[in-house]
Amino acid sequence: MTTLRGMLTLAELAAEVAADEIDTVIVAFSDHYGRLLGKRLDAEYFLAEVAQHGTHACSYLLTTDMEMEPVPGYRFANWERGYGDFHLAPDMSTLRRASWLAKTALVLCDVEDEAAEQPVAVAPRSILRRQLEAAAALGYSAMAASELEYYIYRDSYREAHEKGYAELEPMGWYLEDYHILQGSREESFTAPARRHLKGSGIPVESSKGEWGLGQHELNIRYADALTMADRHSIMKHCLKEIADAQGRSVTFMAKPFSGQAGSSCHIHLSLFSGNENAFPGDSALGPVSASDVFRHFLGGWMAHLPELMAFYAPTVNSYKRYEDGSWAPTRIAWSFDNRTAGFRVVGAGESLRIECRAPGADCNPYLAYAAALASGLDGIAKKIEPPDIFEGDIYAARHLPRVPYTLEQAVDKFEGSAFARSAFGAEVVEHYSHFFRTEIESFRGAVTDWERKRYFERI
Repeated sequence: MTTLRGMLTLAELAAEVAADEIDTVIVAFSDHYGRLLGKRLDAEYFLAEVAQHGTHACSYLLTTDMEMEPVPGYRFANWERGYGDFHLAPDMSTLRRASWLAKTALVLCDVEDEAAEQPVAVAPRSILRRQLEAAAALGYSAMAASELEYYIYRDSYREAHEKGYAELEPMGWYLEDYHILQGSREESFTAPARRHLKGSGIPVESSKGEWGLGQHELNIRYADALTMADRHSIMKHCLKEIADAQGRSVTFMAKPFSGQAGSSCHIHLSLFSGNENAFPGDSALGPVSASDVFRHFLGGWMAHLPELMAFYAPTVNSYKRYEDGSWAPTRIAWSFDNRTAGFRVVGAGESLRIECRAPGADCNPYLAYAAALASGLDGIAKKIEPPDIFEGDIYAARHLPRVPYTLEQAVDKFEGSAFARSAFGAEVVEHYSHFFRTEIESFRGAVTDWERKRYFERI
């Protein structure tokens, strides 16, 4: 029997199908943006064929843009190669009810080469798996948690689209950070979200108002890094579909509107050796009693942040979030329980962990966790020392190194990084550099509301 409510074994799925409780299975995988793509299958067909043999999808799905247009310039798939298929191999440990959908189950897939039956190197889940294998080779596993923030609007997605995503009505009308009364006004959305996540194998800790109009945060239980990335992806998809069914909308944009707080994805991470946290120890690091594993993991993570920033902040919009005094980090420093720090160390003993506050809610969790692990493991291997702890207002510390200002700056660093090539492989660096630059070029050609408001009459 499965232990988490909503999770299914293959035998349990078969029983549910026989009882006509489930008739549809969604098979899905993450694209570059972190969106779930895939197919809906008849549940009996899934049991008879796909559970054992998998299924296929078009290779262009790892070369598309946000509008699902095939983008030229990729080696992985292109018109010359005919956009063939890749193989979707269901990871049966992810099989679960999608309780927010009637009679539906969901399973996440690894993307494999159709002929070689090997992982596709540029698939986000493959990239994270490679770093988890590197950690395992050193005797470590990684435990992680995502803290996702988002905005809720009374407008439906269709209405928001028709309004050009302007003048949307947020669910709340004053700042609601930890505010129970204002948060209660959003319970018609948030309570079903908590229930459906829990009923779909994603255990929930809490939800709370955040520092924006209609901004909220829903926290789910920590897990091993791959499971957490899976939960993160499913949570975003679940919340969007619940909002859509209610005639509302939620956004995980990093900065949906100027003058409002950005939405983050603070990621918490620790390494385990066996069943014990490898971070606690007897060495003093500021006020922290930590191991050398902790010290060097933190040092590596911080050292490589600029060149891997595109994996934490993957869109043009991501960089609008990094404003002083905004709760988002603008400089690279670490501190203990200090929310102005990009690296906030929290906990003690078995709960000791590193919270990185750099990723936005728009990050792809597979890529963000892969970047964090690769950086930290390199820190351990090379004994990279972190800088001294910073105490005080890091926003005011103008001498500290700053996070990149734009996606273009981040991609330049990523593309030129010898470390990124050694950690992820040249194929991955080339593929994602092209992906990010395509996003930049799309933005460069766009005429924005800011331009019209500024120039339409007065230029």
